[in-house]
Amino acid sequence: MKLLKVSGVLFLSSSLLFACSNTEKESSTEKVKETKNTSAEALKGVTGEYRQYAIGEIEEFVKATEAFTTAVKSGDIEKAKELYGTSRMHYERAEPIAEVFGDLDPKIDAREGDVPEADWTGYHRIEKGLWVDKTTKGYEQYADQLMKDVNLLRAKVDTVEVTPELLITGAVDLLNEVSTSKVTGEEDRYSHTDLYDFAANVEGAEKIYQLLNPALKKKDAELSKDIQSKFTNVYNLLNKHKTDSGYKSYTDLSEAEVKELSQAIDALAEPLSQIGIVTEAS
Repeated sequence: MKLLKVSGVLFLSSSLLFACSNTEKESSTEKVKETKNTSAEALKGVTGEYRQYAIGEIEEFVKATEAFTTAVKSGDIEKAKELYGTSRMHYERAEPIAEVFGDLDPKIDAREGDVPEADWTGYHRIEKGLWVDKTTKGYEQYADQLMKDVNLLRAKVDTVEVTPELLITGAVDLLNEVSTSKVTGEEDRYSHTDLYDFAANVEGAEKIYQLLNPALKKKDAELSKDIQSKFTNVYNLLNKHKTDSGYKSYTDLSEAEVKELSQAIDALAEPLSQIGIVTEAS
């Protein structure tokens, strides 16, 4: 009988311990869920702000493209050249959203060789006409198509769901694009207006950083400070190549200056790639 009583006590004790353990696990799980939910709520406002920023840039892109295509169709080659670099900056800033539409991005922004010759349209097609063929004749059809595609982009952009993940990958992708195509001079190979695209990509990445920075500071203040310092360094280098009307031709930069820009971008991309910690539970 005593043995049975002792066994009963041990069974009851182990049951209580097991129950307590489960309660603690459930409590811990609830806290993690609560933290994640709080983090998601905090970032919801950020994604909404970025959405408005990107839509604003696309709206400006529509206006700038209208002025650019009008110059092309009216045969004003000098005006078209003048507007080319600045017009594209709006698109480059908002690329994380603009590139969501995989059918429209190549129509607007494909370089020669990116798509079959028969399908090649958009800004870079007209760029070749302006700087290589030195004419607008025969390019009116490309101007009309470009305007249609840009208007369609504006109509579609309202449907994009902006998530914290899109922002985080978008910021890093913008800098990767700089280091893979802008720094090499491949992007604007006829006009050599690469620094306009370069600057716009950096500005787009910085906008995302600024929106996420309040949350980032709480997670890692040193990382936040490091990223800001690296952005400042990139801008200081870009400012050296500014002119009264915009930026120098990319061909005017020395090999050392190109290398300096490339290294500054790589130095910024490394800490910026860690910005995803803002979505992690504390």
